[in-house]
Amino acid sequence: MASAHTTEIELVRYPQPAPSPEADLPSQGEDGVFSLPPTDGGKDAWLLLFSCFMLEGIIWGFGSSYGIFQEYYSTHEPFAGSSNIAVGIMYIWIIPMFVLLKIYPRLRIWAAPVGLTIMCLALGLGSLATNVTHLIISQGIMYAVGGGLAWTPILFYIEEWWVLRRGFAYGATMAGLGLSGAIMPIVLRWLLDSYGFRTTLRVCALSVVALNLPVLFFFKPRLPLSQTTQFREFDMSFWTCSNFLIFQSGNILQGLGYFLPAIYLPSFARSLGASNLQSTATIILLNGSACIGSFCMGAAVDRFAVVNCIGITTLGSAVTVFLLWGLSTSLASLYVFCLLYGAFAGSNSSSWSAIMRDTKEKRRGADTGKQAEVQAGTPLEFPEQLDTASARTVERMIFACLSAGKGVANLCSGPLSEALLRAGSWRAGFAYGSGYGALVAFTGATALLSGWSYAAKKIGWF
Repeated sequence: MASAHTTEIELVRYPQPAPSPEADLPSQGEDGVFSLPPTDGGKDAWLLLFSCFMLEGIIWGFGSSYGIFQEYYSTHEPFAGSSNIAVGIMYIWIIPMFVLLKIYPRLRIWAAPVGLTIMCLALGLGSLATNVTHLIISQGIMYAVGGGLAWTPILFYIEEWWVLRRGFAYGATMAGLGLSGAIMPIVLRWLLDSYGFRTTLRVCALSVVALNLPVLFFFKPRLPLSQTTQFREFDMSFWTCSNFLIFQSGNILQGLGYFLPAIYLPSFARSLGASNLQSTATIILLNGSACIGSFCMGAAVDRFAVVNCIGITTLGSAVTVFLLWGLSTSLASLYVFCLLYGAFAGSNSSSWSAIMRDTKEKRRGADTGKQAEVQAGTPLEFPEQLDTASARTVERMIFACLSAGKGVANLCSGPLSEALLRAGSWRAGFAYGSGYGALVAFTGATALLSGWSYAAKKIGWF
């Protein structure tokens, strides 16, 4: 039985989960032997994964540390007292970028360098901002456009280089966000306190180039361009799949509350008497534990049912919010909350690869609806028939839609959080009576409800 590492042409049937035929199309080497670099291992696959890890960390790490900027902007001129500072649309921007790169595959190799250049310009222009509108245009919209363009090729390259261990690959990639989110707050806090936001943003712009330029040499496709130029129409029929709708609704619910701790924990720590460094430690612990959680979730969904994995993480997230954050009266208990909440809630996106897989298996040919067998309702003879280039396009679109769902939730959570803060203090003890009570309760409730897919499975809706 051939493995996914087969590099020469052989007429074999791959073990499940089988790599797609497109993933093993051969190219001819100088010695005349048709071969491709191996998947799921080997120098090139690991270097590609490392470059994905780095890009994830730089692109998304800046946004995950926005709580540091939020606190600074709200207390320093010319932005002091302004609302709606935090804004981001990068999650949503993944969909148009995916469509663009799918229709024009020749652009994929240029997407990362062009996107990183736009990010640098956005940070540079942000350093010239004199009001909140300038920040929204530069750090919000323009940075999101560049970041989305630079990140989207990861969807194509991981699918080509990692087949049997795809969940692990996505988890390892997203762990980059956790690691950078643990390091960047320290650097950003020091820069902001020492030099102000203008110099800080310019240093960030230069860092984007310095840290990502070396890894771009390894960020490359596995398949020859000739095997990726055939465009197939987009099939969105997975939106009629009950599995996807249940997972997507849980994903949106989780996103409504997920981003709030990262934004408001530094300010909440300040209310407990924390210093600048102590308040920054909340973001460091939150993102650092998310790095570990992403690795664990990525490995888990390759072995266990994704519904069970999501159920465990959502229950853990809700319990930590209600009991640890809600009852916090000291920095020690708040730090424990950051560690546990980051590990549970921060791993949610690493389950998306399994959601893609389960939705495709449920639909059984959502992308091949034109085939007579599927139209007639006849089951396909071999599961391998599902692993076509079109099927993988649908999988990537599912990922993009999950990302967009989280992005919509992110945009909605901003105005919601401001309304919750204006609700005032509750007549309760601990954090519930600190002015953040409504915010804590909302975060915990959305975390708990986001795992309703587990209940849906028990009811039999899957």
